[in-house]
Amino acid sequence: MSETIRVADYVREAIAAGRPVVALESTIFTHGLTRPHNVEVALDAEQRLRDSGVLPATIGVVDGTPTVGLSEQQIRMLGAKDAPVVKLGLRDLPVAAAKQLHGGTTVSATALLAHRAGIDVFATGGLGGVHRGAASTFDESADLVALATLPIVVVCGGVKSVLDIPATLERLETLGVIVVGYRTTRFPGFYVRDSGCDVDEVESAQQAADVARARDGLGLRSAVLVGNPVAAEAQIDPELHDRVLAQAERAAAEAGTRGKAITPFLLEHMHRATEGRSLETNVAVYRGNVAVAAEIAHALAS
Repeated sequence: MSETIRVADYVREAIAAGRPVVALESTIFTHGLTRPHNVEVALDAEQRLRDSGVLPATIGVVDGTPTVGLSEQQIRMLGAKDAPVVKLGLRDLPVAAAKQLHGGTTVSATALLAHRAGIDVFATGGLGGVHRGAASTFDESADLVALATLPIVVVCGGVKSVLDIPATLERLETLGVIVVGYRTTRFPGFYVRDSGCDVDEVESAQQAADVARARDGLGLRSAVLVGNPVAAEAQIDPELHDRVLAQAERAAAEAGTRGKAITPFLLEHMHRATEGRSLETNVAVYRGNVAVAAEIAHALAS
């Protein structure tokens, strides 16, 4: 059996030297984006971090080994068409290790591996959460519980808008996860800037870093979740978004889609119904979060 977690040498060296490092998840290019655009976006995110003076650490699983700091070759391999890559949450990591699987790591798995490697900041696209109808299905993302136990800063575009955002925020409050909006008092809704829910605001990357330091000083062990709204010109028109989402939910109910399959089904429906606009927004959300995460990493390292 290989080592439990493999951390790239450049990541170890950067962390030891106190240089800013940002973790990036792999499911965005293994399961979230169409090919070959997926690999282009992944490598572009890494380059954007380097250009800002931050070391990128893309995280995934190769031959069963969780790897913090994937090489370009590994990213291309995991993102290749028809690659045997599975989607891995936190609980799936031991199974993947035993079976020596290739995997893209979700928010929960990426946050764990980043924290274990000593990385303080993680950029993702949209967060998982409480599914609509969860009062009867009990369908909630493992992201929520993971964020309640991992003291890391996670920059996201909010909760995926196909989920129950108010219920997700209530759950995060119950779990003790610190939630703030980046230069906004309205929690973002991934494809749209405003989910309709209020949130405490941080006015700068430095203030977000100060929140993380205050958390550490109090001995709290939860994440700081920074909701960063997508640029106004990149969001989907809110009326179009609501109309398409309602159509997607009806289609999912008619098809009997549920469980793990529901979110990919709804997102794919959004992609088709918006003629690809949702994919463009997805990429804009991710790039914006990478930029904010870089600023916060600099603030924490200074």
